[in-house]
Amino acid sequence: MSTDINPRMFDSVDALLQEHRELQDQLAQPETHADQALAKRLGRRYAQLNGVVEAHRTWKQLGDDLQAAEELADEDPEFAAEVPQLREALDQAADRLLRMLIPRDENDARNAILEIKGGAGGDEAALFAGDLLRMYTRYAESKGWKTEILSATPSDLGGYKDVQVAVKSSTNDPAEGVYAHLKFEGGVHRVQRVPETESQGRIHTSAAGVLVLPEVDEPEEIEISQNDLKIDVYRSSGPGGQSVNTTDSAVRITHLPTGIVVAMQNEKSQLQNREAAMRVLRSRLLAHQQEQIDAESAAARKSQVRTMDRSERIRTYNFPENRIADHRTGYKAYNLDAVMNGELDPVIDSCIQMDEQERLAALAEQNG
Repeated sequence: MSTDINPRMFDSVDALLQEHRELQDQLAQPETHADQALAKRLGRRYAQLNGVVEAHRTWKQLGDDLQAAEELADEDPEFAAEVPQLREALDQAADRLLRMLIPRDENDARNAILEIKGGAGGDEAALFAGDLLRMYTRYAESKGWKTEILSATPSDLGGYKDVQVAVKSSTNDPAEGVYAHLKFEGGVHRVQRVPETESQGRIHTSAAGVLVLPEVDEPEEIEISQNDLKIDVYRSSGPGGQSVNTTDSAVRITHLPTGIVVAMQNEKSQLQNREAAMRVLRSRLLAHQQEQIDAESAAARKSQVRTMDRSERIRTYNFPENRIADHRTGYKAYNLDAVMNGELDPVIDSCIQMDEQERLAALAEQNG
């Protein structure tokens, strides 16, 4: 409970309130909006600090109300009756303010690009990759987000060998951001079920890998030299490898300094495929830069529930038992049919809560 909170953990509030005022002044200046990348970055930070300002205002008001009620309690029974309720409300307000002070991932308010790739299991894995795409699309719809398929390689029996989808929202609030929710989806998703192609009714296990990247708002955010790029063009191919285009419209871009490779063939135009590939490349470079920062900073706290590593098994989808289980948080439920239909909130909330607890523990340790 917040009654045990070290008061020093609130020491950073004044500096954040001052930063909020300075950002408000900066965002009111026309010249700020002449640089759209700067305006978006400042807008994201301002939206994040709005929550701190509101939580601090409520906490301070309740503190004043409690003090007044305690002073008048001996003279007026009505004020005495309010004291326990105000203490409880103040505890809750302190908890909320403390959670607002937990350092957030600076990419939380960004949109995201999901890459889903069928893993071990052949055709069944590709079908499961298609099921995951549908699940995320339905989840996005429930949040009022928009989705856009950037690239897809269909499999022979349906589903996808791999697919890339952009997920967009108009919010600047980091707590409601696309990346804030979907970043926990990175890793191996294991499925246990009887495949449609299985005549004996045996349960098979297969998997699909998910990679989640924060999307870059403006190209200028990530500087890419043309000299660092190797660009190849080739003809698009469909299931089975057959050519589906008579022109060299598919594009493969290699970023030479990092070795990152992005290929796009969905669009009929080479220019459109190149633009889509650059969009994904910028997001991968942003994630790469963040990984380097985390690795170089000894103080960086890497969440145990967030991973962009496709090799880590994070979740199991057991169809015969209608069971969904997250192996990082211990979350388990028997409503897999609803989850596959996009009802992902309880699963993702378990990850967000565990991540908050880890950050809170790190903050408490930092403040002694």
